[in-house]
Amino acid sequence: MTNIKKTIHENIQVYIGYDSNTAVAYHVLSHSIHARATQPVSITPIKLSEIKKIYNHPCEIFQSTEYSFSRFLVPYLNSFRGWALYMDCDMLVLKDIAKLWSLRDPRYAVMCTKHDHIPREQKKALGVPQKIYDKKNWSSLMLMNCARCTVLTPNYVNNTKGLALHQFDWLKSDKLIGSIPLKWNHLVDFQEIQPLNKIANLHYTLGGPYFSDYTNCGYATVWINDLQNMIYSKQIKKQPFLKLFKKHNLNE
Repeated sequence: MTNIKKTIHENIQVYIGYDSNTAVAYHVLSHSIHARATQPVSITPIKLSEIKKIYNHPCEIFQSTEYSFSRFLVPYLNSFRGWALYMDCDMLVLKDIAKLWSLRDPRYAVMCTKHDHIPREQKKALGVPQKIYDKKNWSSLMLMNCARCTVLTPNYVNNTKGLALHQFDWLKSDKLIGSIPLKWNHLVDFQEIQPLNKIANLHYTLGGPYFSDYTNCGYATVWINDLQNMIYSKQIKKQPFLKLFKKHNLNE
């Protein structure tokens, strides 16, 4: 008899930070993952209304999204078992997510893109003040070895300063942080422009085309194209996107 377990793909567990101000970004990111995946993917939004029984971290002055700190509940939400991938919702996956999943290394508790990100701007989208700190944007995409992140209980997350969470102070050593290639977290309008075939995941960290002030940001047409592919059938998606919105009064 065939061993069924050997013929079934392991589901890729993805958790995405959800912000009510950018709900469309969550859905486009989810679509971009499924559209290119070659393995089954389970996607869970980290939505405040769904975790209010376990999450009550106070807001902080530099907090720019609803998921700024709730992301650190991923190991708990995954029952401290196996691996889980966390992603900010302001991303767009361009390659097969299974290739990222295959980078998991049991030597590490967490794996991330180790950017040397020193922001040039003073404010982010929606006028939120920009903050400079060590390991900035490392936590925007994390492969988490959940069984080695057991310190991240709801009580710990709720009572720990945001900066300490983002700087991985909850780990005993930075040696427990593995590296993911930067192409999996390309910071739009910060990193040097690259051809799309060299980018695996776009991160609109300053603000994406779902904000009126950022419709001309880098790689905006790439995001808009995925939005069109998600919404429209092949018969009508070739029509100018904004004209369709105007026709149906969806932009008013």
